[in-house]
Amino acid sequence: MTNENSQPPMAWRYCGNQIKLWRTRAQVSREALADEAGYAAEYVKSMEQGRRKPTVHLLRIADEICAAHGMLTAAEEYLQPDKFASYSEDYMRYEADAIALHFYQARLVPGLLQTEAYARTLISGHWPPLDDETIERRVVSRLERQVLLEKPTRSFSFVISEQVLHCPLGDNQMHKEQLARLLKVGEQRNVAVQVLLDNAMVNPALLGPFVLLETAEHEQLAYVEFHLGGMIYAEPERFSVMRQRYTKLLQQALSPRESAQFIAKTMENL
Repeated sequence: MTNENSQPPMAWRYCGNQIKLWRTRAQVSREALADEAGYAAEYVKSMEQGRRKPTVHLLRIADEICAAHGMLTAAEEYLQPDKFASYSEDYMRYEADAIALHFYQARLVPGLLQTEAYARTLISGHWPPLDDETIERRVVSRLERQVLLEKPTRSFSFVISEQVLHCPLGDNQMHKEQLARLLKVGEQRNVAVQVLLDNAMVNPALLGPFVLLETAEHEQLAYVEFHLGGMIYAEPERFSVMRQRYTKLLQQALSPRESAQFIAKTMENL
């Protein structure tokens, strides 16, 4: 549902109207379409009016019983859930082309390092709850981003708080698999994974996680997320502040070799 004071997305309204037009043309009642799709008639009415997002399932059922011959299912791509939260779309475009990325994370494993189980648990726990289609699409999209790590000419560094290693999202087996992934990715020559011990609690990033990146054009940007949005900082003076903080974090963190040993020992103690 959308906010009361805003119009539903155009894609919702257009696809819903097309379903209604094809249904009317084929002389199929709303109740018949609803029964075939396994929905309540009032739910179908909301989708036809664009007040609710028409489901891909309804689109396919309507295409079949209204003999639309693919004219309705051609609109499926416009009803796919967003791959990412809308506020992060600009960052994702920069991330895809960046030649260097530096992450600090205090509470969670960074997305590029998450296993599928970890990502699914995290995304499924989103509140307000996401629908199943959105959860699946976002999990797949997060895993697809990880192909960036396989490009040896791009460099990545991750500073992760020790508490991330001690606070599993799931059971011990899932947590071990996640720690194993940190070790495996950290072995790549273009990736550095470093642990910031809890005894370094007075650190320059207590205000939260952030990402620094450098584009192919050597533009330097900082990205910070918060509860209801995210912000990209391109101003040199602001980037400088965040870069100085990251440099200090690297100084306080264990070296990549020491971090790997620490992660391995943590796995042994689970």
